[in-house]
Amino acid sequence: METLTPYLIAIPALMILSVVVSKGAGRFGIPALSIFLLLGMVVGHEGPGGFPFSNYLLAQTLGIVALILILHSGGLGTPIEDVRAVRWPALVLSTVGVLAATAMVGAFSVGFLHLDWLHGLLLGAAVASTDVAAVFTILRSRNVSLRGRIRPLLELESALNDPMTVFLSVGLLQLILSPGASLLRLVPMFFQQMIVGTLLGIGAGKITRWAVNTSKLEFEGLYPVLSTAIVVLTYGVTQTIGGSGFLAVYVSGIVLGNENYLHKRSLRVFHDGLAWLMQIVMFLTMGLLVLPSELSRMAVSGIVLSGFLVLVARPVSVLLCLTPFRVSWRDQLMVSWAGLRGAVPIVVATYPLIAGASSAQRLFDLVFFVVFISVLLQGTTIPAVSKWLNVAAPIVKTFQYPIEFNPTTDLKSELAEVPVPAQSAVIGRSLIELALPAGALIVLIRRGDDVLVPRGSTRIEPGDTLLALAEPDALGRIRGIVGEIVAG
Repeated sequence: METLTPYLIAIPALMILSVVVSKGAGRFGIPALSIFLLLGMVVGHEGPGGFPFSNYLLAQTLGIVALILILHSGGLGTPIEDVRAVRWPALVLSTVGVLAATAMVGAFSVGFLHLDWLHGLLLGAAVASTDVAAVFTILRSRNVSLRGRIRPLLELESALNDPMTVFLSVGLLQLILSPGASLLRLVPMFFQQMIVGTLLGIGAGKITRWAVNTSKLEFEGLYPVLSTAIVVLTYGVTQTIGGSGFLAVYVSGIVLGNENYLHKRSLRVFHDGLAWLMQIVMFLTMGLLVLPSELSRMAVSGIVLSGFLVLVARPVSVLLCLTPFRVSWRDQLMVSWAGLRGAVPIVVATYPLIAGASSAQRLFDLVFFVVFISVLLQGTTIPAVSKWLNVAAPIVKTFQYPIEFNPTTDLKSELAEVPVPAQSAVIGRSLIELALPAGALIVLIRRGDDVLVPRGSTRIEPGDTLLALAEPDALGRIRGIVGEIVAG
């Protein structure tokens, strides 16, 4: 028991430090994930912390568990309209784009880093995919807002490219360990992973909704336990029958997030907090694995490789994949620059180390270098690049109302904001004069930074935002009434 006590002090202290430091770094536009990586290196064997850690199997396991929970949380916050709008370009970018980037990085590694073709392609497969944790975290931060379909495209791509990355990495690793193996036999496995993962993800989302709505648990605190257990079970079952577990948990999150169910808001908040915990644990652990002395020897190779990936391989693959969809060149450049690398490439790079493949440590160090540069350089400059490319959208701060709305299965109404246009015909009129549809209710009025509880005599002023509780059809009629512009 005594040997456990120092860890019970050090681990939570390190997490608290991560949260505090990341808040300060955020004010300067530095991504929190890079801070977590740096802290891991500082605490590690060659840092002031002096903590020796080289358990790659444990790090890989933690990374997989973290990605399961991060992907599901990301799916919960993804509107189905966004998925439908970008599903085809995201699918092409997450498959053909990864293949193209893998081939280009592989060829570069053979020519510049003097690796053989199999090791070069394995390195390319590891760094070709964008990272879901990094993309979700940075693109959903308060400092970044991108117009149009850029953000949903990047998020969906980062969630969909995991099966392709694992497929390529495992296949190439098998060829390195067993030269007589054939990569072509893995092609049907890839399609099987995509199809089975999607179908089981849809089923898991429906099952989770049914379980939450019908279980009638005595204690509300048990619902997050039930939800988390189903998420992890979904991954395990999907992997067992040959599907992509990562894709399944993401799809289940999308299905569940776009449905009404009991305790929806509290479960969303819980999974969001759990995802942040997993990101801290994952990136700290990955930082612990790296020895700065070994990393310094890879500095020149790592910088050149990162430059080739960011300035050549990624832009060319994006150009090949998105041009047929008539995506503008500005949007393509933004998608290219915001394709962040993160923990997924590092987790993939642990496979050769655990398998004892040749040059595995060198590959791992190069991957880590690419990830660190990507998160720090690209993640920091996304706001500036978006403004330079004129693809930045106005940053809208979410207003926190003093009420919460938890939808139930038998309640079809939704709570939504209805902004009042500057030239709206309802300005100066009282609520009772608006002739709102039956069953619709204006719950609150936001006026600047104040919130008013309205009465029938309350008059609408320019700049007001109405918080309406109504069924979808009635809500549409309210928007039509408020959106009517004064003639002339």
